[in-house]
Amino acid sequence: MVMSFFSKREGGLDHIVSRAVGMLGDARHSFDLATLALLTNTDTAAVEADIRDTDQRINHMEQQLRSELVVHVTVQGSSDIGSVLGMILLLKKIERIGDQATNVLDLAESGVRLAGETDTEAMLAERGLISTMFGEAADLLAESNAERTEEFATRILALVAEHQAKIESYLHSDRPGREVVPRAIYYRYLKRIVANLLGIVRTSVDPLPLNATQEDDKDD
Repeated sequence: MVMSFFSKREGGLDHIVSRAVGMLGDARHSFDLATLALLTNTDTAAVEADIRDTDQRINHMEQQLRSELVVHVTVQGSSDIGSVLGMILLLKKIERIGDQATNVLDLAESGVRLAGETDTEAMLAERGLISTMFGEAADLLAESNAERTEEFATRILALVAEHQAKIESYLHSDRPGREVVPRAIYYRYLKRIVANLLGIVRTSVDPLPLNATQEDDKDD
């Protein structure tokens, strides 16, 4: 069931949902470019301005929409307070994903390059999978569906577990630090990103759940 906030067309707040979907599209764009810079021989200088400008746009929109939500509660009263607080949390999760994409860029700009390695092809395939999950999350945010949300959650949680297992394997690896440390850092960023995608979708269904997953909160 779509949370009440999303369905209050008469309040003129439905535009916040569409803007949140747009923010998620921007975050996906930054993710795609940042991971391209890390996993291929793409020149970071060619994508840096785009990623950082996009991140600033996401931050600005998050602040603007949060202000609109505060004004809405002030004017309309507290009847929507739960849904509004949930939407503020949802917007913050999108903003965090933008930050995490810039973290991936920072890793590439520090000199880390994972192109041409034995595991590069697998990492590129995983990058593509996560990018499609951005699209799924945007669709579920625009039109909530409980069954699809649970199926999405199952896949996300499995991916989070895979990422954690990889991080732990790198921490205990006998390989040189210059090989395992960048990978452990990268997979920590990926884990945060996909956990926040799940948080966004779940928040759109239940704005203030009593037993919400804490993966994204623990990592952030």
